[in-house]
Amino acid sequence: MTPFDSLLLRTVAVGIGATALMDLWLTLLKALGLPALNFALLGRWVGHMPRGQWAHKAIAKAAPVRGELALGWAAHYATGITFALLLITLAGPAWLHAPSLWPALCVGIGTVVLPLCVMQPAMGAGFASSRTPTPALNVLKSLANHTVFGLGLYAVARVIASFTGA
Repeated sequence: MTPFDSLLLRTVAVGIGATALMDLWLTLLKALGLPALNFALLGRWVGHMPRGQWAHKAIAKAAPVRGELALGWAAHYATGITFALLLITLAGPAWLHAPSLWPALCVGIGTVVLPLCVMQPAMGAGFASSRTPTPALNVLKSLANHTVFGLGLYAVARVIASFTGA
């Protein structure tokens, strides 16, 4: 019996692992000189929600929220776990025992809808980064990031399945 015999623990581990792989990707992009996500701004956005403010003209100009960086990282990882749960819901729990690439990749790529259609407009960047200086580049970066997340869902599930013999 391993800790990963639980469906919930496997799902959480896959979400955390895939999110961590995406973070490694973002670190690589940053090392190459490309602007990376600022999780403090994500935390600021989430931190304003309980106060009733869901949308901002420019989140960077909004009042800072206490602990916004930690809140942003927590929201980032909670989202990754939620997307892993979505994958398991769509593909079925058996997928965790015999992971295949396409469901993970489809869910990973599909998750790009959240930043492009919800988060960016609500943070003042416009639909699909339309209010930024480089919308097409930003959309491509988001698509690449979420593709890496999808590959991470698959890779982490494969590693866990190989260690658990299932």
